[in-house]
Amino acid sequence: MNKIIIYILGLILFISCNFDKRPKEYTLTLVETSDIHGAIFDYDFVKDRKTRGSLSRIQTYLKNLRDTSNVVLLDNGDILQGQPTVYYYNYESTNEPHLYAQVMNYMQYDVATVGNHDIETGHDVYDRVKKEINFPWLAANAINIKTGEPYFEPYIVMNKNGIRIAVLGLITPGIPKWVPEKLWEGIEFEDMLVAAKKWIPLIKSKEKPDLIIGLFHAGYDYTYENADYNTPKNENASLIVAEQIPGFDIVFIGHDHKTWNKTIKNIEGDNVYILGPTSSGREVAQATVHLKLNKEGIYDKKIIGNIIEMKNYEADNEFNKTFAKQFNAIKNYVSRKVGTLNNSLSTFDAIIGPSMFTDFINNVQLQITDADISFTAPLAFNSKIEEGSIHVRDMFNLYRYENFLYTIELTGKEIDSYLEYSCSNWFNTMQTDKDHLLLFEKDAKGKPKYSKRYNSYALKYNYYNFDVAAGIKYIVDITKPNGDKVEILSMTNGNKFYSDSTYSVAINSYRGNGGGGHLIEGAQIPYYQLKKRIINSTDKDLRFYIMKWIEKKKVVNPEARNEWKIIPHNWWIKAKQKDKELLMSVSNN
Repeated sequence: MNKIIIYILGLILFISCNFDKRPKEYTLTLVETSDIHGAIFDYDFVKDRKTRGSLSRIQTYLKNLRDTSNVVLLDNGDILQGQPTVYYYNYESTNEPHLYAQVMNYMQYDVATVGNHDIETGHDVYDRVKKEINFPWLAANAINIKTGEPYFEPYIVMNKNGIRIAVLGLITPGIPKWVPEKLWEGIEFEDMLVAAKKWIPLIKSKEKPDLIIGLFHAGYDYTYENADYNTPKNENASLIVAEQIPGFDIVFIGHDHKTWNKTIKNIEGDNVYILGPTSSGREVAQATVHLKLNKEGIYDKKIIGNIIEMKNYEADNEFNKTFAKQFNAIKNYVSRKVGTLNNSLSTFDAIIGPSMFTDFINNVQLQITDADISFTAPLAFNSKIEEGSIHVRDMFNLYRYENFLYTIELTGKEIDSYLEYSCSNWFNTMQTDKDHLLLFEKDAKGKPKYSKRYNSYALKYNYYNFDVAAGIKYIVDITKPNGDKVEILSMTNGNKFYSDSTYSVAINSYRGNGGGGHLIEGAQIPYYQLKKRIINSTDKDLRFYIMKWIEKKKVVNPEARNEWKIIPHNWWIKAKQKDKELLMSVSNN
């Protein structure tokens, strides 16, 4: 009995001593970056111009903030893809420390979460980066299949002047639908809600934190791509986790490239603050947390969320001097000539119908794979490559993502359904020649909805899912209902096209793994069967092979394949001009 009393008194004394060490009041400023996508410098290496956002601008903001505030700096993933800054250090200059690691260490990041585009770079890249950074890289739901434990760190507890801050990192579990297995081999991506249910009680009981932060590389809108609240492994489950798992004070989000500053209630009625910035270093999300110790020895918290734009901050001179050597190496790399282009190519043309741009990509894919048919879509909204000399930087305009190139097997019926799916998400069903050609988001009056984000009118579905085919001749009748818009006439060489025949199809790995829904929802192929359909895959990204193809040709003459058309022709001509004017003000994206 005496031992028990002594133990209890000792425990009380221990708790009292720890409380004594904690400040009665303390203010923290949490700053989140997300979806930087290689925007390290305030210079776009692809477009050869200054940018409105970058880590170099953020560094200026942080310097000022650190003079007056206790700062915790967090990153929410997707930095290893998007600009030549990281591509060069991912795949070209691999014998020196990765620029990402150098920069983030220099900026004194406290913690980061892994993004899906970071996984897209492959084991060689992210395993190397994981060793070089001097802060924890989190993803509690990325499970090492061999050990059953997280492949990255699940969470971290930081001690800031006696304040214990727990940060749980989660990654969007949709990666297997977008990325070839060889890039994430040995990792299983667990449902975010399942993971949070496991880790938050453990963190609470073991770590006794004063503040619990969610750092989720996943978006806010759980209905994206026809998902719902109960969809397993929802791509954007951040709101669901914040609502369903009590304990979070703040959830920082990313992945969807949208600005968020909201307060929601969880299932116990407590406030949870949800914050997220847009992409490319144009904003940071910031939470100012004032803690005040109450009589029960628990901190009462007052939290103020804010979004800070970086366009008003110049790049930090010391930052630029520190990384000048790396900057010049990248600039020399992107300035290298690849070949000559005899016609200009525009991705915008591909938004409103047949285009030389998609014909060019399809033509390259067919030649690389020797497939019967090829599918592609515009991967940028309004990028243009002018005729004349082509340089490495132009490859990032020509093909935006590090997709692999698959050759897969599809039946004629599946090819037709694939195209019907693409067109139903792309084209309006026109009743008269005064109607819109494209499917727009509609306002309450049924008119195209204006988007402040793009300073223009918003399309209902993403343009990078507007797939077209090469290798077959077909027509798209915009007066027909969804599911009956496409008529395949023949193969390009004049041979008959058969719905019950099997064809080899060139397709990028994002689409081949189920991204966009064309194969799963359109062609009605179960997800588990997609892997069996793959005949072959490139060992490097498609951009690399396009570049090598151009280098071999030296002079490239893009030409229209003239394999598909939209009818009625005069309706299309009139409607596309009207819709083009609506979309003209869209920022390059």
